[in-house]
Parts: sequence; C-alpha cells; structure tokens
Amino acid sequence: MAQRTKGWDAELYEGSFSFVWDLGSDLIDLLKPEPGERIVDLGCGTGHLTKKIGDLGAEVVGVDSAPPMIAQARINYPALKFILEDARKFSVDEPADAVFSNAALHWVREPEAVIERVYRALRPGGRFVAEFGSKGNISAILAAVLAETGIDANPWYFPSLAEYTRLLEKQGFRVTHAFEIDRDTQLEGERGIEDWLAMFGDALLDPVAPAGRSAAVSRIAERVRPLLYRDGRWWADYKRLRIRAVRHS
Repeated sequence: MAQRTKGWDAELYEGSFSFVWDLGSDLIDLLKPEPGERIVDLGCGTGHLTKKIGDLGAEVVGVDSAPPMIAQARINYPALKFILEDARKFSVDEPADAVFSNAALHWVREPEAVIERVYRALRPGGRFVAEFGSKGNISAILAAVLAETGIDANPWYFPSLAEYTRLLEKQGFRVTHAFEIDRDTQLEGERGIEDWLAMFGDALLDPVAPAGRSAAVSRIAERVRPLLYRDGRWWADYKRLRIRAVRHS
C-alpha cells in the first residue's frame, strides 16, 4: 500500500508497532462483520486485524502492496488468504459485503482511485469502513523534519473530514459515520521517535545524505521532545479520520 523510498521492515513493525492493530481493533465494532460475509481487509499489513475479522466468521482476504508485509502475514496466519496488490488497482472475483481498512489509506495520494476501486469491489448496499490519518496528523513531527531538512517531503494524504466525505459522495457512497479523533499515541522505548522515523519516515528523510541521517534523526527527536516526550514516554501526535459509508443500491 505504501509509497516509500525503501522497503517495509516487517520485523521492526511486528516488534515495536503493535499499537497500529491494537488501536484499530475497535474499528471492527463499526464494521460489524457477520458470519459468511465476504470482506476485504485493504492495507492489511501483517494480518492481525484480518485474523480478527476471520475469527468472527467472515470470509476475509487481506490485500497489501508491500511484499514484506504480505510475506509476514502469510507466516503469521497461513490459513488465511493474502494478496499482493495496490489499493488503486485491486479487484475481487465476487462482490464483497464490506471493505475494511485500518491505518493504510493515508499512504495513497490518489484517493479517488482507491475510492473507485472500493466502490467497484462492493455489492450494492455493501459498506466501506476505514480509519487513517486526517488533517493535522503528526503536525509536530512534520514541522521538526521541515526545520531540519528545509524541504517539505511529506509523502502522505491527510484529508479533512469534509474533503473525504465529498469524495465518497461524489463516487456514489452514502456516508453514515464520519468523525475525527485526536489520539496522541504512545511509542515504545526510549528511542520511540527515532524508531517511528525508521519505520514510517524514510521519505521524510530522503533529502538528507545517508551519512548524515542518523545525526539528523537525533536532532529531529530533540526538536519535538518538548512537545512529544511526557512522563518518560514518547508520543506521536496522531489525528485520525474514521468513516463508514454504504454503496448505493
């Protein structure tokens, strides 16, 4: 799913970023999967939420464009089906009852293409349930990177609630739930921001010469420390958009 300058590190993701799927677990409550439903987990990562959906009786398939993530998902859950495919191009053999996506769609800067594919994948009356970064997400981190590099290299798509709702309605969805969440998110370890940048921020650091990257990361961490280091813990200043939309019959 991700548009990155280097490959995903599935081992680091599994070891230090469990909050991605832990915080997405209650999104499944909004999905409300039913036994026997056909559901696509779009941007499934290493498959943990795919498994939770499957455990509720749905016929679920995980889709992701990152080979290391799909490879790890297949190791984690060999009984489930995982497909290597881009969110802008994916398709299904039979119309799905629902498309689910957690913490993935902000990686795709062509939202109309994704929304069209989701719409095509759904049966009439099928639902689209997603959460991803919204306007203002990681603003402190982005400001610190810009101050360090002098270049706005933000690779992500962080829409406002109004902007994304308009895109859904333009495609033909009826939006039933749409809200923004301010969610400062605790990171693991004393190197929480450094590890976050190693996992997700390679495009942000692309303007920095490789030899100077480690020092640049340390300086970025010091820039955000007054805002994002509290009570001995690092936090990421997350803002999320959560939506549920239904394809018109």
